[in-house]
Amino acid sequence: MTLTRRWYRRRKNVTVLSLLFLVLAMTLGLAPSSAAGGNWWDPTARPNPDSRIDVTGEPFTGTDSAGDVRGFVDAHNHLFSNEAFGGRLICGKVFSEQGVADALKDCPEHYPDGTLAIFDYITHGGDGRHDPVGWPTFKDWPAYDSMTHQADYYAWVERAWRGGQRVLVNDLVTNGVICSVYPFKDRSCDEMTSIRLQAKMTYALQDYIDKMYGGAGKGWFRIVTDSTQAREVIKQGKLAVILGVETSEPFGCKQILDIPQCSKADIDKGLDELYGLGVRSMFLCHKFDNALCGVRFDSGGLGTAINVGQFLSTGTFWQTEKCTGPQHDNPIGNAASSAAKDLPAGVKVPSYDSDAQCNKRGLTDLGEYAVRGMMKRKMMLEIDHMSVKAVGRVLDIFDAASYPGVISSHSWMDLNWTERVYSLGGFVAQYMHGSDGFVAEANRTKALRDKYHVGYGFGTDFNGVGDHPAPRGADAPNKVTYPFKSVDGGSVIDKLTTGQRTFDFNTDGGAHVGMIPDWIEDIRKNGGQGVVDDLFRGAQSYLDTWGATEQHQASVNLANGKPATASSSEWNPFTSYQPGRAADGDNGTRWASDWSDDQWWQVDLGATNRVGRVTLDWERAYGKSYRIEVSTDGANWQTVWSTTAGDGGLDTATFSATPARYVRIHGLARGTGWGYSLKEVGVHSA
Repeated sequence: MTLTRRWYRRRKNVTVLSLLFLVLAMTLGLAPSSAAGGNWWDPTARPNPDSRIDVTGEPFTGTDSAGDVRGFVDAHNHLFSNEAFGGRLICGKVFSEQGVADALKDCPEHYPDGTLAIFDYITHGGDGRHDPVGWPTFKDWPAYDSMTHQADYYAWVERAWRGGQRVLVNDLVTNGVICSVYPFKDRSCDEMTSIRLQAKMTYALQDYIDKMYGGAGKGWFRIVTDSTQAREVIKQGKLAVILGVETSEPFGCKQILDIPQCSKADIDKGLDELYGLGVRSMFLCHKFDNALCGVRFDSGGLGTAINVGQFLSTGTFWQTEKCTGPQHDNPIGNAASSAAKDLPAGVKVPSYDSDAQCNKRGLTDLGEYAVRGMMKRKMMLEIDHMSVKAVGRVLDIFDAASYPGVISSHSWMDLNWTERVYSLGGFVAQYMHGSDGFVAEANRTKALRDKYHVGYGFGTDFNGVGDHPAPRGADAPNKVTYPFKSVDGGSVIDKLTTGQRTFDFNTDGGAHVGMIPDWIEDIRKNGGQGVVDDLFRGAQSYLDTWGATEQHQASVNLANGKPATASSSEWNPFTSYQPGRAADGDNGTRWASDWSDDQWWQVDLGATNRVGRVTLDWERAYGKSYRIEVSTDGANWQTVWSTTAGDGGLDTATFSATPARYVRIHGLARGTGWGYSLKEVGVHSA
């Protein structure tokens, strides 16, 4: 979910608190299908009337000459956010058993002229007035810049599939704060209740489409729960649908005055429930800091308004610090926002230094527990919206375990993380920008995709309250000309007609999900075939990441529970900092040395092993210069790895496999005025 940048153009009499809404920003009556002709891709019956598809030709099936699947990936969509935020924020349905006229109609409060369409005029600008009539005229919506109307009608998703898309990640999304302050709602604001409903509706959509094709399993919309299923679905030429979650307080894990409102038991219960629903990827935080992690900020007036919402929700404002690396969060700035009027008397939005762009809040202990819980369940973690401090810790954890399950799905990650994501085996998708912006960003990371031999994805964020490609104009150079051929060359795509409206990408832009094939053609004409080719390899790369995640096996820590010794141990009357505390499998304990250099910690593995990787989880007192030494007899030592630029956190040292019974961490220069302190040391075979 990405928020529009035009939200602040609003009527002055709108309550400022309403600006926060953006933050978080069968009896079908089937008739014989006019297109039905015995082709597997044509339904035996379709609701009548309904939207046209306006794609002819057989969808491609099978694999390429290398045995790889083909097709585009929409890695970030919100099919059923009309069921979220209290049920009245996004108007219109993905499908209806009463047909298109019931599905594609405006919210009741938008009638007769949009005067009460509060969220619409906040996001769209102007006075928000619009023609609320959907089917069949669609005079004012769907539109590329209308954030509050259904953009994922099932027939439009069908057109995207027919145009070459083969993977769709449906992120179940909501936000309790938006729901609680929005005046129009018809259901509970509980986030997990909404997530359950959206999962249920996704399965109901699958059933709805199946019935058009003659029964269970016969439709083109296939929910998959493992990568093998996904590959088989795509080989058949159908759309593999993966469930994800993007919500601000997963498992009830909000924080109030820095006090977590959830426990490890809540996290385990929540992860188990989500996995049972079919969820295989998720975000741990979104827009507001929560009990799991800090977020990547929004900027300008929007950032100020979100910061107010953060305070009203959690009791704390964002806190910044200077960044320690090239990555940074978005600058908050000190832009004024009348949202500050909703703060309690005497409370003011803090000022922020321009050179302090990183969120102090990273991955919390509960957040780390959730990350490791996802790893145990072989789930993929979405790192967009996490603060760079949180992302850094996550990537360190994944590096230490060689875990590939990391996704950046819609351009909310600092691009400096891109190579680390690829080096782990992760997947990157870009937000659905206009063709010029999309191509420019794609070109910036092209060399890395070539280096790691990966494809590319896009995240449309439809129904996620974000901007979409604007019309380039009927007279724009290199405009889309209709009809055109699909990327694989097997289908012909013409202008889409829904009801009385015909959509032309040149004049309508990315009005809804059905315009994806047209948008890709616009990219081809303005950015070249190379970007499109990378996108067409997206399905294979996404499934490579997912499959590697499923197959990941945690390596055995040879040091766990083994006897450890050290040059010294800090004395404390209340707790133990003895050497064994760094090899007890508990990150809540640690070894700490005396406050001087030239200290060492070592472990006896009990037998000689071929060792090739050592992980060091430093406490705040870390080693700036240290080396890793190994020995088979405890007397003769060999240095296998060293650094003079240690910066604490979780370090992973890899080296050529070397026989070792004893492993020693030899500290040469401290990074702080304290000693050396290790929460846990892992020793792993090559």
